[in-house]
Amino acid sequence: MITPGKDLPSLLMTKLFQNSTEAMFFFDREGKALAMNPAAENIVDKDILKQLYQGNPQALCGTCRGYTSETELRTCLDCYLSTSDSEEFTSYQVYLETKDKGIVPYAATFHTIDYENDVRVFMLRDLTRQFKTQEKFYQNKMMKHIIEAQENERKRISRELHDSVAQELMSAVIDLRVLKYMTADEQLLKKVKQTEVSMTRLLQDIRNLSVELRPAALDDFGLEAAFRSHFKRMEQSYGLAIEYESRLADKRYESEIETVVYRVCQEAVLNALKYAQVDTVKVSLTEKDGVLRLLVEDEGIGFNQGDEPSGTGLGLFGMQERAELVGGTFNVDSGIGRGTRILLQVPVGFARGKE
Repeated sequence: MITPGKDLPSLLMTKLFQNSTEAMFFFDREGKALAMNPAAENIVDKDILKQLYQGNPQALCGTCRGYTSETELRTCLDCYLSTSDSEEFTSYQVYLETKDKGIVPYAATFHTIDYENDVRVFMLRDLTRQFKTQEKFYQNKMMKHIIEAQENERKRISRELHDSVAQELMSAVIDLRVLKYMTADEQLLKKVKQTEVSMTRLLQDIRNLSVELRPAALDDFGLEAAFRSHFKRMEQSYGLAIEYESRLADKRYESEIETVVYRVCQEAVLNALKYAQVDTVKVSLTEKDGVLRLLVEDEGIGFNQGDEPSGTGLGLFGMQERAELVGGTFNVDSGIGRGTRILLQVPVGFARGKE
């Protein structure tokens, strides 16, 4: 047990020197290493360590890969080790070639602690974890912007197809129907009917494409309406029966959350259609304790989770990424002969009612 006393500061400084995770190098005015704590000795290899203790002022240059200045990410100009007392190097970033971890970024300070004997301390704190956290943060932020831009473009194209192209085609179909009453020529009537059928089919394809790009029901009425509309189209187009259970009523969520849940469900159902070899898929959408829960199940052929089927959709990794962007979790349980179970859980907090 440590008790207060006049020797306590010395004891604590000794403990700090020995046990600190920050590397500490002490140099004299000629650049000779006076002492290094264990954390510092673990950074450099034995040859550099030996040179430092022998007084080679350039020894640290053998492991340094530059520091960050106001103009350069890495530079060796005006080296911090040769700075005068009037220059400030109390907080900067430096890169060192370590013996075990390769090039590592450090937060560094280099300053005089004994002005009478000109003793300086060079202290380093590993920034690897912070860099990885920042990198993940910026990746997620960029991914959010990309997905948002994609969805906005999908929405624009969808509405353009519905409000412009589809309307023009509908007008043409109506004109053809009127034209049938303006001639008695059997050959011409036959051709008009064939053209009308083709254009009607094309009109339906464009409407389906418009909905697949971005269903208006998702923006206007929310997940409940968008799901029911999507499942109806899947049943009509592919004969896939979807047993859908929902307890959301008219609840609405943030647009980003609704988009993620819809896209994950859309991809999961499509994968079941393409790969599971089933006629029925079960979908459940519920909310409990502030968590929105989507469950998609089939009793198909299943797959080993390391052998994800290739395709043109989001894929399992894409669904996982989308879930993480809204703070959710994504789990897949599957195996050969035992079907597939996909579970998405997203924290939603307060959900608003239909406005």
